[in-house]
Amino acid sequence: MSSPRRILLLVHTGRAEARDVARTVCAALTGQGLVVRLLAQEAKDLELDADSLGGLLETTESADDAGHGCEVAMVIGGDGTILRAAEITHASRTPLLGVNLGHVGFLAEAEQDAVESVIDAVVAQRYHTEDRLTIDVRVLHDGREVYRTFALNEASVEKAARERMLEVVVEVDDRPLSRWGCDGVVCATPTGSTAYNFSAGGPVVWPGVEALLMVPISAHALFARPLVVAPTSTLAVELQTRTDGAGVLWCDGRRTVDLPPGARIEVRRGEHPVVLARLHSAPFTDRLVAKFGLPVEGWRGAAERERRNGGEGAAP
Repeated sequence: MSSPRRILLLVHTGRAEARDVARTVCAALTGQGLVVRLLAQEAKDLELDADSLGGLLETTESADDAGHGCEVAMVIGGDGTILRAAEITHASRTPLLGVNLGHVGFLAEAEQDAVESVIDAVVAQRYHTEDRLTIDVRVLHDGREVYRTFALNEASVEKAARERMLEVVVEVDDRPLSRWGCDGVVCATPTGSTAYNFSAGGPVVWPGVEALLMVPISAHALFARPLVVAPTSTLAVELQTRTDGAGVLWCDGRRTVDLPPGARIEVRRGEHPVVLARLHSAPFTDRLVAKFGLPVEGWRGAAERERRNGGEGAAP
């Protein structure tokens, strides 16, 4: 007999509306015979236990192996919740399917009012997956690795104290590029180009483009432009030993480590991508317009194309 299908459900349980949506999802999926897996604390927050929902609910105390054996992870919340889900499922490579209850929700595939269609798609396995490039990040000090992690959006090196500036030398492919006095440096992926990178003045990069980005934050230097480099490149940021104060490394705004003067941060393409589940094949341009509310009134592209096509087929 084949094993039952399992769906991992990850929820921003601090929000009442997310809890309501999660309970609806649990009832609908288990009603179709699918097993729903929840982190034990989130199940408690939802007031559910292992005997709930006809015995098709299971819980796990460990986030590390939560995604193993699950065909997809439904994520109820905003981009921050999806970034947490990416951290939980990074080892299992479980596809993430986000239902947005946040503000912009660039990483989410659907909005709250479409949750029923999302449930139907999961039950029918009517979705496709796409890999998103990640970055592997490591911190060295005195030639010794002291920290290692990954990021889906970005790794940012920032000053630890507001009144002080970081003095850094940046490097691309083992060659020094420039020295900046700055508030920080963002190293981002195309997925993260609409996040911190965007706020820092970096370019928006379509997800289909494989590249790494480096963007200085408030740099006092003649050459301090955003950089887009090959996905095979290695980026590095070195804190100068005479920097007046330490820095801090943030990865996806979730994981952080203090950086002493002299620390070296290396960023390269991640060994494992994050897998996103997609219900639609809408162009990324449409997502940008929708999420940022961009003005497109007056666009005549489609009408002009139809006019041209009609004209080509018309008799002279």
